[in-house]
Amino acid sequence: MKTCKINVTDREGKTHELEGLEGWRVMEVIRDYGLPIKAECGGACSCATCHVYVDEAWLDKLQPPHDEEIAMLDEAFDVQDNSRLSCQILLSEELEGLHVTLAPEM
Repeated sequence: MKTCKINVTDREGKTHELEGLEGWRVMEVIRDYGLPIKAECGGACSCATCHVYVDEAWLDKLQPPHDEEIAMLDEAFDVQDNSRLSCQILLSEELEGLHVTLAPEM
């Protein structure tokens, strides 16, 4: 399986280059590298604890959010126009270099 690199800015403003397998959820990669993301539901889109802000340059490259994700984002803290749940973003070749920032914890 092919690997993809993403850039994740933590809550202190430090950017980390992470690598994960194509098809993995961005949330899984962030969690596996030990960055502070709760991801309480494990990727089932039933919480908002993996909330991230997607860099504006990448928004059009993502699949649009499903109704379930939109409903969960309504429960999140400090939602912005570029808010997404990282459990709903799957790594792919097209997302090589994706940049997200961890949202504040609730």
